[in-house]
Amino acid sequence: MTIELFNDGKHICLMFNDLGKGASDEAVQANQFLIVSDGEGALIDPSGNITYNSLLLEMQKHLPRKQLKYLFASHQDPDIIGALDKWLFSTECQLYVSALWSRFVPHFCNLNRADGRITGIPDQGMGIALRDTVIHAIPAHFLHAEGNFQFYDSKSKILFSGDMGASMVDAHEISAPISTKDEFYAQLHTMSGFHKRYMVSNKVCRFWVNMVRQMDVQMLVPQHGRYMVGAAIPAFLDWIENLQCGIDLFTQEHYRFLRRLFAE
Repeated sequence: MTIELFNDGKHICLMFNDLGKGASDEAVQANQFLIVSDGEGALIDPSGNITYNSLLLEMQKHLPRKQLKYLFASHQDPDIIGALDKWLFSTECQLYVSALWSRFVPHFCNLNRADGRITGIPDQGMGIALRDTVIHAIPAHFLHAEGNFQFYDSKSKILFSGDMGASMVDAHEISAPISTKDEFYAQLHTMSGFHKRYMVSNKVCRFWVNMVRQMDVQMLVPQHGRYMVGAAIPAFLDWIENLQCGIDLFTQEHYRFLRRLFAE
């Protein structure tokens, strides 16, 4: 399904939520995002080989491949950028990814395919011009990757938040946003386990919340599951700000050598 997040006639933000459907029942659901600004385009977290063909076809309904200027990758995982070799082969785009991962992601590519095509984002982030907007790469380190960025579209006021705010749901449940505080808490069971394991610590969650509260975020759109608008956004910020997660929950019991040979 293609979900139109924003459209003022010149600037369009689209979300694709089920392009990997049927390709693998074991692969995690993932959203991909296309921004088209006055005839120039960027894909955010375009995913891996499972979605490549379908995403390319959907993208070309809105933007010729030659007008795709950027790929933005929040981090280095295969569900984020596993099809990098195909994108670099089929388009003339430039990849922006954390400088920490800029020498790792070429391993997704054939020899020399990535040469000169990858821009490393410094830890403090940066702004990237796209016609009548600026896409801001904002720091989200350790949420969950060591070098991690989210992307904020200054025109639409959408924060593409990567794994932050993700929910583990089926694609058919994503047609409408979470918009109220009550609805957020009703959906919390789809988010809680994921954030407790994949976010590194409460400390970095609090730093991130402090930053986002200073921004004008009209829509918070994660890479997995449903997106948030209205009162659901401050409800999520209040919850994640106080969440004990990652290393906060680990003890010595998680680091024990088990002598048995086989898992029971």
